[in-house]
Amino acid sequence: MRRTKLFLTVLVSVLIAALVAGCSSQPTAQEPAGQEKKGETTGEQYPNRPIQLIVSYAAGGGTDVGARLLTPYLEKKLGQPVTVVNVTGGGGWVGWTQLAQAKPDGYTIGYINIPNMIIGYLDPAMKRKDNLESFAPIANHVLDYTVFAVRKDSKFKDIDELMNYAKAHPGELSATSTGIGSDEHISLLELERKAGAKFQMVQTKGFAECLTQVLGGHVDVLLGNVGEVVGPARNGDIRVLAVLSEERSKYLPDVPTLKEKGIDVVSFAARGIAAPAGTPQEVIDKVAEAIQEALENPEHQKKMEELGLALKYMDGDEYQGFLKAQEQRIKDLMGW
Repeated sequence: MRRTKLFLTVLVSVLIAALVAGCSSQPTAQEPAGQEKKGETTGEQYPNRPIQLIVSYAAGGGTDVGARLLTPYLEKKLGQPVTVVNVTGGGGWVGWTQLAQAKPDGYTIGYINIPNMIIGYLDPAMKRKDNLESFAPIANHVLDYTVFAVRKDSKFKDIDELMNYAKAHPGELSATSTGIGSDEHISLLELERKAGAKFQMVQTKGFAECLTQVLGGHVDVLLGNVGEVVGPARNGDIRVLAVLSEERSKYLPDVPTLKEKGIDVVSFAARGIAAPAGTPQEVIDKVAEAIQEALENPEHQKKMEELGLALKYMDGDEYQGFLKAQEQRIKDLMGW
């Protein structure tokens, strides 16, 4: 009950903030869009006006909630308002295109969601011009690992039973996925390749639909992220069978990893922040420092922990290397 009240409180705050952002995100008459101020992109003077933080998904989603919990700490460190702007559509690519094409001065930054963003430009059918090189990675914020779960009355009591059945009856069991190229989709492809367990993927529009399909008995297996399943698991609606992480999640300490079962599959939704390519390095460094301080702040840590969202800070070469490794992983799995 406490977690439900907390989530509703955060959601209401998010929706109010989104309305305010929608009213305030347009350029003012006193400061026309694109107008430069002398020296505004230098590390010493940046920032000297408000910053827009693009979220390529709707208000109230996991990325949006995490962004709105982060921005107060960025504002305190940077000394300027940081406004979350929701730019939806195209599986995230309406917002990512806007980010890539923004002026590289540090006043437009945004979340990039992995693997979704990488899938969106690697897919040859999409014919997109922008790619990883269109962005200047700043820092990662959240690493939300994928989980396998079933309805509370499922005949599968543990992950061993589920995997053994999926191997013996390939394609008979259905499993949720939040779209082509999502972390759930990628994990199922990798699981089939490495363990021989094949599931019939049921694509949905988001986790809410996934949960409804499983609770209604229409789909056998729920794939989601730790931050999404903690609540339903604590309420007793679902039974989480495995986490696809390197080590057990502190939010689900009794749930084994697939690696413990000898299946080397690690999958997650990574949410980090980037700027348009060409943004000065001193600006990148200043924003990265602000993000790092926020992630080290006990108050921010507590708020994210209450929502089951795991913080994972990466910047500089580490974050760039992480993104390139995920790009190669997806190329290998998808055959692109």
